[in-house]
Amino acid sequence: MLTHLINLTGQIVLITGGSRGIGAAAAKIFAQAGADVAITCHKNTDAARKVAAEVADIGRRAIILTGDVADPDVAKQHVALTLEQLGRLDVLVNNAGIWNYSTTGDTPVAVWDELMAINLRGVFNYCNAAVPVMRRQKGGNIVNVSSTAGQRGEAFHSHYAASKGGMNAYTKSLSTELAPYNIRVNAVAPGWVDTGLNDEVFADPSNKEAIRNSIPLERIASAEDIAAPIVFLASEMARHITGEILNVNGGSVLCG
Repeated sequence: MLTHLINLTGQIVLITGGSRGIGAAAAKIFAQAGADVAITCHKNTDAARKVAAEVADIGRRAIILTGDVADPDVAKQHVALTLEQLGRLDVLVNNAGIWNYSTTGDTPVAVWDELMAINLRGVFNYCNAAVPVMRRQKGGNIVNVSSTAGQRGEAFHSHYAASKGGMNAYTKSLSTELAPYNIRVNAVAPGWVDTGLNDEVFADPSNKEAIRNSIPLERIASAEDIAAPIVFLASEMARHITGEILNVNGGSVLCG
């Protein structure tokens, strides 16, 4: 796998939403590459403890940070605790997010605001807290988890698509702003991924099969399929890549 080629020994990675799905997979692959990890979750769940234990079994350190990513004070606290307990911060992975339905004309403002607070303001909160640290260290990496929806839109999920489109613009803006400090900023853009976020959609086998058939590579991504490119973007193998929205969706972004 990728970790045979990438050595991140001594690096510290902070992953939001690291207790499940893509975040959990990324935590384990980063650990396999030699990094120590801090994972955030809304509550200290069994899932978070399981990920931390798996990282420890690999031989790396892991800490669990709890709280709401939409709260800027929580983000500042998480960065401070990462520095206090792990010593530095080299990579920030903004993975935390939610996905739900929205029919324009019937959607309460509260639904829009909640999703934007987690998906977009959360990214700002952690960047705002982590960038001063990376500037002092004269280097760092930020990888944001976006979506095909942020590029082509998505009916009945317009708020989600808007949050990811905003993330893409934010990624590109930060990449040039932070380049003089040797801080690279990129994003990966998954399509359908077989994680708990999509359990409701995949509960119907015929619906899941139709989705699979709509993807040019004819398979639905695993969490690891997305996590490995995240690790790549944070590595020296990608040292000349910044401001990139890397599509990792089996070609489905081309078939909107």
